[in-house]
Amino acid sequence: MKSVKGEGGTLSKRDVASGGWTFLTNHAHVLVCLVRSPDVVLREVAAEVGITERAVHNIISDLEAAGVLTRERDGRRNHYEIRREKPLRHPIESHRSVGQLIDMVERPSDAPKTRRVRSPARKQRPQR
Repeated sequence: MKSVKGEGGTLSKRDVASGGWTFLTNHAHVLVCLVRSPDVVLREVAAEVGITERAVHNIISDLEAAGVLTRERDGRRNHYEIRREKPLRHPIESHRSVGQLIDMVERPSDAPKTRRVRSPARKQRPQR
């Protein structure tokens, strides 16, 4: 069972499914999954988010109807393009874009982490 660590403790998918809550909706969770892997199959998104495949399909249909994403058939799979410039839908958040939401939620890249190296403390010369 995957869990998410946060300031308030660890929240497992089971906790969420049994009435726990999160700040973001399943629509946002599905969107983030599609950003991370644009060719993902719905079954994998459903497992990651903790909802049914049918619910994922309905959410993708909602997002497509709202113009937030486009779906292109690629053989037996779909490829999803996210329109990051689209504003968020609710009036409280409409001054922000889909891209800004994704940037806030998305994990840091897999690029190697650089550590800041402190320069050694300089010895002070005695004053003359």
